[in-house]
Amino acid sequence: MADKSVRLNIKRQNSPESQPYWEEFELQWRAGMNVIIALMDIACNPVNLQGKQIAPIVYDSNCLEEACGSCAMLINGQAAMACSSLIDKLDQPVRLEPLSRFPVVRDLSVDRNILFENLKRVYGWVPIDGTYPLGAGPRIDPAIQEVAYPLSRCMSCSLCMEVCPQFNESTDFVGAAIINQVRLFNMHPTGAHLRHQRLEAMMGEGGIHECSYAGNCVQICPKNIPLTTSISIVNGQVIRQAIGDLLQKPELTSANKKPGHR
Repeated sequence: MADKSVRLNIKRQNSPESQPYWEEFELQWRAGMNVIIALMDIACNPVNLQGKQIAPIVYDSNCLEEACGSCAMLINGQAAMACSSLIDKLDQPVRLEPLSRFPVVRDLSVDRNILFENLKRVYGWVPIDGTYPLGAGPRIDPAIQEVAYPLSRCMSCSLCMEVCPQFNESTDFVGAAIINQVRLFNMHPTGAHLRHQRLEAMMGEGGIHECSYAGNCVQICPKNIPLTTSISIVNGQVIRQAIGDLLQKPELTSANKKPGHR
């Protein structure tokens, strides 16, 4: 297998403002090679197919074991994790592109800051006061733990947003990963303290009403998180809270009628 090679065609972009272009590479094949290994080989010897010395490819990666979510990109037109995409299972030339729903920083690296801004919108955390010892945390029923653990496996890879037809500038939809986090933190005994605020955020612009239930998210999720189930459950929570808020509004009586109101 010494003469076996790997051909890659990579979409590059030098800056957010510049025009993208394609560049081809040919590498020596290795057993068990994945897309990240191929990109690392290019970094060690940044020479394109024409033998020209070029700037190394810019890409994001960290854990190399499908746990951090940073190496998400388009591989042969499909949203996937580069660390778990084996070269031997891909058609060649392997075509690499940045995710299309996020601004390009450079080459295959994109700005996914919107994901974390949306987590802020829905209070995606467990609120605690860390200024003094709080003692042991609250006990959680094992049955709840069994449900919560799969939800907690989200690694913020954004693949569910990449394939979602509703995740765009027109809707400002927060995406399935964010809704899943709402469900997760609403289940936590301490996190539930912000349940009302989270569900209010889900009623606002880009909230759960923007979901079209296409189901692409649950099919692409590399961690097999039941995203459509989370969407359905949070939607039910939102409806119940909206009805409860409506019923709790004080009725307008003769004592508090505004001037001119009949």
